[in-house]
Amino acid sequence: MSHTQSHSNVSFMRVISAAFLIAGACIGGGMLALPIDSAKTGFWPSFLMISLIYLFMMVTGLLIIEVTLWLEEGAHFMTMAARLFGKFGKFCTILIYLFMGYASLIAYNSAGAGLIESLFKNLLEINLSRWESGSLFAVVFGTMLYLGTKYIGRINTVLIIGMITAYFLLIGVGLRDVQLQYIKRANWDQSIFTLPLLLAVFSYQMMVPSLTPYLKRNPKALKRSIIIGLTVPYIVYIIWQLIVLGTVPYLGPHGLQNALNSGRSAADVFSYHVSSRYLSLAAQLFAFFALVTSYLGIGLGLKDFLSDLFKARKGPFGPFVMGALAVIPSLILGVSYPRAFLLGLEISGGFGDAFLSNLFPVLMVWIGRYVKKLEGPFVVFGGRSFLSILALISIFIVVVQILKLAVA
Repeated sequence: MSHTQSHSNVSFMRVISAAFLIAGACIGGGMLALPIDSAKTGFWPSFLMISLIYLFMMVTGLLIIEVTLWLEEGAHFMTMAARLFGKFGKFCTILIYLFMGYASLIAYNSAGAGLIESLFKNLLEINLSRWESGSLFAVVFGTMLYLGTKYIGRINTVLIIGMITAYFLLIGVGLRDVQLQYIKRANWDQSIFTLPLLLAVFSYQMMVPSLTPYLKRNPKALKRSIIIGLTVPYIVYIIWQLIVLGTVPYLGPHGLQNALNSGRSAADVFSYHVSSRYLSLAAQLFAFFALVTSYLGIGLGLKDFLSDLFKARKGPFGPFVMGALAVIPSLILGVSYPRAFLLGLEISGGFGDAFLSNLFPVLMVWIGRYVKKLEGPFVVFGGRSFLSILALISIFIVVVQILKLAVA
């Protein structure tokens, strides 16, 4: 194992660029799921949980920096797991990554089907079945996965600009419709049940090994990129929670509880309660941009992962088969189950992220520091007891997800 120290200077713009990659990974489909999932608990309890998970995910990301700087440049998550856990760890990482990728794609395909259905009905007065709308979403955006990273990057940039524009429009006008009595409603007993989804919302840890060479293995630059990159979505989500939970009533045919039961997104119910038709359209566009950016990011990652796993990068049919293997199962499951959007993201966070993004980095650092006695240029504060607390939090969230599934 190598722990070559680098003192290379990194420009502030490069740190900001890395920070926005992290922010972009967090701001997406979770925007449509979080207000619905936290509707039972209310604004203030969800504010506390978002704040706690924001800090928790920041620390586990910093732990990954510590691990990546022990290894040679280019070592990714699977290499880290293989070196520190052995073959079994590598096998577990593959399984959990596939599980997270498919759970997320199923979620986005489900929400995409609902969005296409609603757009055709409202704009063209055409009633599509769930299968038709889901297939249309998968064909149009699934096909984009063959364009490659370069073109998807360009498409993604346009979509993110659209999403930011729609978001600021929603905030600028939406804050006027916030009602204080909706904000005051709090159900603290239910607050822990938002934790699994919040892990999926603030999930970015898989990107850290890729950002390490980009930021020239500079510990300070890596640390700053994570702090800035997570703080941006934290502020964005808090304001979005305030607007949706303060505008949409909990009960009623177009309330948050009904949206939770029927699998509708936050933008869908929000657009019904706002005072302006243009604001309603901005909410639908925001939903579209948020979903597609998440779908393309996760889809491309899963397709490339499958290509690597099955060694199918070459030949005319390899990328096509791997893309189909990513898109088709997620389409079938996403359309078959209307509540798949929320459930897919919850399961991805409650099981996938709890293990891969949180528990694994804690165990890697424990083994590296205290078993293999590795030393590097960056050490996260706190010793064995702090790592034990982080591990217990990860396990607690898995238990919460199991309980949530048991009572559903």
